[in-house]
Amino acid sequence: MTTAFETHQVFNQPPAYDGVDLYRSDLPLVAALLGEGADWATSELSAFGTTLGTEYQFHQGHLANKFLPELNTFDQQGFRADRVDFHPAYHHFMVLSKEAGIHCGAFDRLATDDRRKHHGVGPVRAAKHYMMSQVEAGHICPITMTHAAIPALMNQPDLFESLKDKLLSRSYDRRFIPIAEKTGITVGMGMTEKQGGTDVRANTTTAKPLKRGGAGKRYLITGHKWFMSAPMCDAFLVLAQTDERLSVFYVPRFREDGSVNGLKFQRLKNKLGNKSNASSEVEFHEAEGVMIGDEGRGIANIMTMANYTRLDCALGSAGLMRQALSRAVHHARHRTVFQRKLIDQPMMTALLADMSLEVTAATHLSLRLAGSYERAAENDEDSAYARLMTPVTKYWVTKRGPTLAYEAMEIHGGNGYVEDGVLARIYRELPVNSIWEGSGSVMCLDLMRVAARERDAFEAGIRWLGGGMGHAPTFDSAYKELATLLSRGSFPESQGRWLTERIATLAAARLLMERAPDHVAHAYIATRLDGNGRHGAYGSLPDFVDSRLIIEETVSLDHS
Repeated sequence: MTTAFETHQVFNQPPAYDGVDLYRSDLPLVAALLGEGADWATSELSAFGTTLGTEYQFHQGHLANKFLPELNTFDQQGFRADRVDFHPAYHHFMVLSKEAGIHCGAFDRLATDDRRKHHGVGPVRAAKHYMMSQVEAGHICPITMTHAAIPALMNQPDLFESLKDKLLSRSYDRRFIPIAEKTGITVGMGMTEKQGGTDVRANTTTAKPLKRGGAGKRYLITGHKWFMSAPMCDAFLVLAQTDERLSVFYVPRFREDGSVNGLKFQRLKNKLGNKSNASSEVEFHEAEGVMIGDEGRGIANIMTMANYTRLDCALGSAGLMRQALSRAVHHARHRTVFQRKLIDQPMMTALLADMSLEVTAATHLSLRLAGSYERAAENDEDSAYARLMTPVTKYWVTKRGPTLAYEAMEIHGGNGYVEDGVLARIYRELPVNSIWEGSGSVMCLDLMRVAARERDAFEAGIRWLGGGMGHAPTFDSAYKELATLLSRGSFPESQGRWLTERIATLAAARLLMERAPDHVAHAYIATRLDGNGRHGAYGSLPDFVDSRLIIEETVSLDHS
């Protein structure tokens, strides 16, 4: 029976994206974990993927980004408060991520003697990060900074030992109280200033010793940071100038005597995306901090943290790309246009297949990098891989994300452009991973620095690429071209992006030849390693490519 104001029926719309195991439905992710020797975690990862892949969780992600963090500079009586309040959905995801160990899982060896799980804990933790990013990426900022702070804090062993249990704790304690009273903590970072940005050597923030200075000693810090994310973290790693140039300091929200430390938050940034995460401008009013490592070694020590966050930028972008593709395939399977399902129309099939190739490559590059971080201390090849491929992977994966998300939006038509759905949020979120923790050009300069100053690592990484020779003529030609150019010595800075992108696509191609179905690997090589590089929009595939097969080898249609 039709009521007076019902003018039409709703049909030809896809069902809700619900009941999806974000792990088992992601065939490249499953293959990547197998390649990293972490298939022992299949049940754990499937359970986590099933928990996340529900309409309820995606709605919580929507709420966390609709009701934004609020800075309360003063309390009701007029005293400084410097606190940020979040919607309950934000805290919901912080609980999930902490319980899953996304902030600490790669360092489980520090808290357990179970040697069986030592191999592959880094990729398992990375897979959880990748899946969580698909549902709500903003809260991942304090999670990933805490993860990255662990190896940085290890540069000051006595300080690290005093914090270790709470850093590795899987309890989310949101209370604004001193660390000594908390069950678990998070750690943020403050590097950039107004006048310098990426050029942290231009920083003007100063640190003066309370008594005798040096590693592990207390200082008073005065100055500002233009970007300091997650102001409700329990502590921050902060760069400041001493008499011996830049040093890095551990700055908690509370002083040693239990009083609130001198961090005065000026405002929260009004960002394009990453809305659920509070990013702040802050002034330090003689804030108390502890020097980490030797004086004057600030950049070297903070780079330990920065490299781990760069890994997570790649993982986060790969996860967001995956969710954009999953939504596009889900829509195309159920939407009928011109009497045929979208997925059965050749041009759409080719587009989805091309996007599948990109997501597969991003997934394998990111998980392989996570594995190299775990093994770097014990394996020279992995150490070289991590040094070479951190800037390369961070650059390439984060650059490919926004365009792919745009295509996923376009597949949905007008609905994709509406903020009620997930795709508009994914599209706004993706650029941040390229901009933060070193922009694209900074990543290329870092690669060229490896080539010039860390030649052993660079050459070892290039030799690893050469291990893919002999399986595909197009790969062989591309590798030989690169090797010939590099043999001539110095590489012009103006060609830094070309060099970075060529290494990225060669590395992805080698990984796909090892870990992906043959048809996927050969299609990627044919479209990404031709003599002139890749041009044009997604969807321009050669005739020999079986587009439907590639989609099925990327997105398990039984789970989408």
